[in-house]
Amino acid sequence: MATARSIASLTLSFGLVNIPVRLYSAAESGSDIRFNLLGKDGSRLKQQYVSEKTQKVVPRAEMVKGYEVERDHFVLFSQDELKALEEASSHVIDIVAFIPEKTVDPLYYDRAYLLAPDKRGGKPYHLLMAAMRKSGRCALAKWAWKAKQYVVQIRPAEDGLVLQQLRYADEVRMPSALGIEKADINGSELQLALQLIDQIAQDSYDPAQFQDEEKQRVLAAIDQKIAGKQVVASSHPEDATGAGGQVIDLMAMLQASLGKTKPSDKGTAGKRAAAPSNVTAMDDAKSRKTVKRAPKSVPAAPAPARTRVRK
Repeated sequence: MATARSIASLTLSFGLVNIPVRLYSAAESGSDIRFNLLGKDGSRLKQQYVSEKTQKVVPRAEMVKGYEVERDHFVLFSQDELKALEEASSHVIDIVAFIPEKTVDPLYYDRAYLLAPDKRGGKPYHLLMAAMRKSGRCALAKWAWKAKQYVVQIRPAEDGLVLQQLRYADEVRMPSALGIEKADINGSELQLALQLIDQIAQDSYDPAQFQDEEKQRVLAAIDQKIAGKQVVASSHPEDATGAGGQVIDLMAMLQASLGKTKPSDKGTAGKRAAAPSNVTAMDDAKSRKTVKRAPKSVPAAPAPARTRVRK
């Protein structure tokens, strides 16, 4: 993973204390597999914008952004005006309340960032983190960033503070809005479901236990293309287990699930169940950071010719 680079220098306001901090992205998206849009001859394609009025290509230097106040009527902003709006944002994260950490529903979670102390901010930074840990509370704060105001949660993680952007109430759709039909659950079904949960229960979440198997499948297809082999669509085993439109015997399914694995140590049940199928994929992923391309001097083997059968 690339060295973390600071996005911004901010100030975390805590009562009369101002803590200088640096903001870092908490996610790394550079490892995503991306396909380029090409012509059939393999040449790169360039995106162009065409005026609806003149049907001519508009150069980027002549483009402006506008806000539609009514249909086909806009107020226009130049790049300099938009930049001025963003720069007018406050660099202060203003803490307004401390609440129990578990009271924020994850449905409200948006993008996450990391906060690190800046120069002369180490002592108050660690004091705030220790106080939140001791109290079992997290901070709610207001933060204006790039011409938008956010409500954010600041919570202590293992080695530092996490800034979590929160969505506003009108941006979140709750399950109650779906009108989900109620169902009666009897005691026997509930007991079997509890046994199944207990059988594969774990005490914590280990992100290293899981691997992006779909990414590995796509990388394998890319390797086959590089080697000049015919690419065949892979089937998904889970697709064959769906019930389709059939009526499900819930009790039978629960009982079958309970008999599937019987680990002696329930705390490691999930790890033992998942490890065998993922060991090879995880080892391959660690050893391969990028897809190796075939040397130019070695021509790719042609794909086998397909013959058409005449009826």
